[in-house]
Amino acid sequence: MNKAIQTLEFNKIKERLSEFCQSSLGKQLVDNLYPAVNIKAVETRLKETKEAVRLLKAGMIPPLGGLSNISMLLEKTEKGMILEASELTAINDFLRACRNLEQFMNKHKELIPLISEYILSMKSYKDIEEEISYSVSGAIVLSQASKNLGRIRRLKENQKEKIEKTLQAFLSSNSNKSLIQEFFISEKNGHYTIPIKSAYKNHVEGSIIETSSTGSTVFIEPKAIAKLSGEMQMLEAEELAEQYQILAGLTGLIYENISSIKQNMELMATYDLIFAKARYAISINAAMPEINLKRHIKIVNGRHPLLEGRVVPLNIEVGPDFNTLVITGPNAGGKTVTLKTVGLLILMTQCGLFIPADESSQIPVLDDVLVDIGDNQSIENALSTFSSHMQNLGIILKKSSNNTLVLIDEIGTGTDPAEGAAIAAAILEELSRKGSLTIATTHYGEIKEFAVRHPLFRNASVLFDKETLSPLYELIMGESGESNAFWIVEKFAFPSGVINNAKRYLMTNEKNKAASYITEKDKEKLQSEFEKNKQRQLEKQILKEERLSSIKERKVDYSKGDRVRLLDTDEIGLVYEEADKNDNVTVYLSNNYKKVLRKRLSLMEKAQNLYPNDYDLDTLFTDYSARKLEHDIKRGSKKALKKIQKDIRLKNR
Repeated sequence: MNKAIQTLEFNKIKERLSEFCQSSLGKQLVDNLYPAVNIKAVETRLKETKEAVRLLKAGMIPPLGGLSNISMLLEKTEKGMILEASELTAINDFLRACRNLEQFMNKHKELIPLISEYILSMKSYKDIEEEISYSVSGAIVLSQASKNLGRIRRLKENQKEKIEKTLQAFLSSNSNKSLIQEFFISEKNGHYTIPIKSAYKNHVEGSIIETSSTGSTVFIEPKAIAKLSGEMQMLEAEELAEQYQILAGLTGLIYENISSIKQNMELMATYDLIFAKARYAISINAAMPEINLKRHIKIVNGRHPLLEGRVVPLNIEVGPDFNTLVITGPNAGGKTVTLKTVGLLILMTQCGLFIPADESSQIPVLDDVLVDIGDNQSIENALSTFSSHMQNLGIILKKSSNNTLVLIDEIGTGTDPAEGAAIAAAILEELSRKGSLTIATTHYGEIKEFAVRHPLFRNASVLFDKETLSPLYELIMGESGESNAFWIVEKFAFPSGVINNAKRYLMTNEKNKAASYITEKDKEKLQSEFEKNKQRQLEKQILKEERLSSIKERKVDYSKGDRVRLLDTDEIGLVYEEADKNDNVTVYLSNNYKKVLRKRLSLMEKAQNLYPNDYDLDTLFTDYSARKLEHDIKRGSKKALKKIQKDIRLKNR
């Protein structure tokens, strides 16, 4: 679907959705958002959005304000680095946000039964929150964090008072007044100094710490406080050491719980995405469509989600009794917008987004959306517009199936009209034979006639105002559009002889054309094949729905090695650990382990059906080098033991 996403400008939808996220975590999920092709995953996504919309419309706002991306801080912790006070504060804010959201979800679980269940995977850390809050505030380590730190800081305060008292005596001395540039104590580079006139710098015993930019003033630490300053520096070193120990201890608490904190982070990002979808839906007055496996598209009062201002509602249908829709009408009449609207609304639905259309709209869950829209002329590849379109359509013919949507703009244009129409008809017929849902726009009268005679085709047209000679942007199903050429020439007062001759030439040309590309015998055969295919699809759908229903009714017990599908992302993984007390199953996915709520998994195949009885399932989760090392250790290999010792030394450096 990558080309469709680009051509239909679905990324602009994602940009608008991203604006409703409250964190970079949620925005990352928007960036990775991709249409699901599994109906159960699509249903789940839409139900999530529905519950979030219900909650927001009831005036209940989830507390996602403290949500921040702490992934860099967790990475730092994993590397053995000590977190700063400000970084611990950021993590503490995140943990507090998790706890607040958990309380919120539990409070409103009757209103949002599905998404409130996800909070079962959330783990609260109130004890860690309290420990961090007691020890740090913002970027400061608090004196109460430890008795020793409090003692050191009290000694520092006493020492500071002694230093200031000594320096005040220096400033008050009559013998020093002529030497002093300004009468105040200035702290420079960790030293307490007095501003002395440069001319008298040799008259004051002490150390020059700094010189002003003009050179007229030197900042001298008097000898009288040298010992006191040394003692102060020792206290400051002790303070830093004690702060380090406190921060190390708090960082250790984070490290011990880093796995579940990461899981909290993923869950918070998921909630941010769900509520962003809800806010976006409310902002565009969108509704939840009905989804189906019948390959039936029915959009009622649909609008292009990116078009501003007054938009003429789109009413369009493809299926279930036909699979190809041919749209005709004037240029700039909205035919291309119609194609893009249909494609976008399907992509949005499969991403769990509500669509700007009536809730009675029907959207199928498709495997792919294939498009050929716009001027694809390629200067770089020296391809004409026609060649470029044919190249795209060749790819579409290869990829299309009975569960794809194909959108083609101005099919067959850019070459000889007769040849273009013939090629267009053949392409559309092949797509229909393969069972694809196809919507194509055209100017060719031959294609309109072809659609009238083909049992699996239907015509539609964009209305044209013959008085103002302008398009009305309204689609009418079941009608083919007029070329409007004769209306236009009559409007501009062409001589009647010219118009009559043109009509005569047109009638002669029509008589010379074949009545149809399709004979009555072909028509009967096509109708019969379509009915058989429709019955097969219906039986397949019933079996699939029965299977999904049985899965919903029973609680699946997952075992190590089972192959499962993640309903949120449509990814395939292997079960590593059975469900824990919070009903989370550990899944091995792309060389990583991830805890997933049982209800967000779908069983694809049990391990016992995938592997022999004596198969070592642990080999599924470790690479060859790790397995070899384990084998070498068991047989007492000194080389393997040395390798482990070396790894430990490197880790502890």
